[in-house]
Amino acid sequence: MSNFLQNSLLNQKTRYQLLATVIVNIITFGHGVGIGWLSPTLTKIQTPDTPLDFKVGIDEISWLGSMLGLGSLFGNLTIAFLLERMGRKFCIYLLAGPYACLWILIYCASNVSYLYVARFLCGFTGGAGYLVVPIYISEVADSSIRGSLTSMVMLSVNLGVLVGYILSTYLAYHVVPFLAIILPIAYFLANLLLPETAPYLLNHKQPHAAETSFKYYQNQRRGMGQASKADFEEMRLAIDAQQAQNTTALTYKDLITRPALKAFAASVVLSLGYQFSGIFSFINYMSTIFEASGSILDVNTCTIIIGVVQIVGVYTSTIFVDIIGRRILMLISTLGVALGCIVFGCFTYYAQQYDLSDVNWLPLVLMIIIIYLGNVGLIGVFFVVLVELFPAKIRSLATSISVVFLSVLVFGTLKLFPLLLHYFGISVTMWFSAASSFLTFVYFLCFLPETKGKSMIKD
Repeated sequence: MSNFLQNSLLNQKTRYQLLATVIVNIITFGHGVGIGWLSPTLTKIQTPDTPLDFKVGIDEISWLGSMLGLGSLFGNLTIAFLLERMGRKFCIYLLAGPYACLWILIYCASNVSYLYVARFLCGFTGGAGYLVVPIYISEVADSSIRGSLTSMVMLSVNLGVLVGYILSTYLAYHVVPFLAIILPIAYFLANLLLPETAPYLLNHKQPHAAETSFKYYQNQRRGMGQASKADFEEMRLAIDAQQAQNTTALTYKDLITRPALKAFAASVVLSLGYQFSGIFSFINYMSTIFEASGSILDVNTCTIIIGVVQIVGVYTSTIFVDIIGRRILMLISTLGVALGCIVFGCFTYYAQQYDLSDVNWLPLVLMIIIIYLGNVGLIGVFFVVLVELFPAKIRSLATSISVVFLSVLVFGTLKLFPLLLHYFGISVTMWFSAASSFLTFVYFLCFLPETKGKSMIKD
């Protein structure tokens, strides 16, 4: 029982770590709203009753999807440049501006270029947030709950996706931006409560500020107990030792050491599996997928149900990531998605040749299974594993490089996915996702290391 309380997110010692995680994830929640907004909106703006004064065809749709990846790429590069120079806190503040602008553009859209830029800014916010938020959380969280807190990034995104689905389904096009723009304002104000992380301050020769920060996140403002003093001193000595060993500036040689290359290989496969499994594309084009599957159920209702499933999936990973570890969740996730996509593809293939109206509910059930298992591992634990893979010296740069690579993949997959659906059909698209997931499973089974409990300041 004592171990349970020690690892509980509601433990008094870690209360401010949880508070900080909730505050910084307001922006990832908002990013999810921006993602979820697109899918039901696409069905609205392609009808004769479109709320817009311009038409949107298949080419515009593919660009609307892929601009998220392009914006994510620029967000990655911007934050990668600023992260060590300006600090985690500054980068976290920076995200409020572009996120507010995207809803202004959506409201004022007079041609499709406005929507392109809005999706670009949504991607910029996400790409920057996916980089700085997990690093920030990993530096303020105790190792016993670090996995659970970091996995809240994707839980927040999925909550936002569900809200985006609901808002854009049931509210008028021009009403949604008025509600969504509250988020960046609340995010900016709430972040006034949070200090910079102690490891960053120690790395930049600010020990007194680092001690104040450490006490804040340990909820010990009146003074540190002996255990906390020992923990802080261990952190300080570890960072001093690391800086003493790294007397030279970070060079390309640090990126090609054996541990670094193994970590990069794992991160590449992790990113490829995440994107080519199709899970992220499914989320963006969910209503279109249900239309293509032949399901007679209401596509927007199905999309909202899937939004709920995403939350349950990531919440499952939040519960188990620090209990059974990262690796087993990834294996369950990739194999489950592969099998689910194979069956989904087979159903849609035979539905074109035979009358399967008696089982028209099957696409929804299969997609629930696919999305749930995808969120348990590939999505829910993605950033936990990505941050923990790399040696401490190169963690910020290597994570930045990996997220840049991920953004390139996001751009490519979101651009190609609607074209694959349009020209090759739903069955081939699902089988391609299945093959990608299965290959990822095989790699993880053979090579993915377990990073549960890994120190963030020691290699």
